[in-house]
Amino acid sequence: MRSLRSLVARLLAIAAIWAIASCAPGYQEGAQVLVSAAASLTDVFGAIEAAFEEANPGIDVVLDLGPSSGLREQILEGAPVDVYASADEANMDQLVDAGAVGLPQVFAYNQLQIAVPRDNPGGVTGLADFAREDLLVGLCAEVVPCGDLGRQSLAKAGVAPSIDTDEPDVRSLLTKIAAGELDAGIVYVTDVIAAEGVVGIDIPSEHNVVAVYPIAVLVDAPNPRAAETFVSFVMSEEGKSILSSFGFGAP
Repeated sequence: MRSLRSLVARLLAIAAIWAIASCAPGYQEGAQVLVSAAASLTDVFGAIEAAFEEANPGIDVVLDLGPSSGLREQILEGAPVDVYASADEANMDQLVDAGAVGLPQVFAYNQLQIAVPRDNPGGVTGLADFAREDLLVGLCAEVVPCGDLGRQSLAKAGVAPSIDTDEPDVRSLLTKIAAGELDAGIVYVTDVIAAEGVVGIDIPSEHNVVAVYPIAVLVDAPNPRAAETFVSFVMSEEGKSILSSFGFGAP
């Protein structure tokens, strides 16, 4: 009889522990983490997603990729996002000022490069060619990090560009260059590495601009502990190794 009572007591204790655990903040099997990330992170975050889910089978990562500024606006309008990764600090700072994110961490660096179609029909050799009116030249829109940084780079080189199109994000710009619709554009080094149909032309260090990538968990994240787990993975040695393999510099 005592053994039966002891067994019942143990079962009740286990049930109580499970009840407490299920009510505690965290994630359970099938938890979903929505990550809003800059378009220039498309390929590397795809690889990080796969590695993370393999290491954390109970969490499903959903990537929402686009221009950093557009993703920032979605968050400020109340989009249910868990993690935000920007291609610049300016957009992240606006979320910090709004009290929308926790403490950001810099997880990667990038640099700019000129992208041209594979056969370089315009004979582009450097930033000075962006002033040529006979070429079809594109940049990312000014409100997008790659557009802002591209204009900074041109200004450092003293070039007044003849811009034919402002694209919403770096992937849209790359697509037009690869298709031969544009003679040249300014993108990130990592995008040239990942893209097909384009080649890169280096920008001298004195005219180049470093892109800084911060990441943070949203204050109102639907799955905060799972989100923290994802950010920790990005900042881990394995995360840094993946970033490096795609051409990103890691802190």
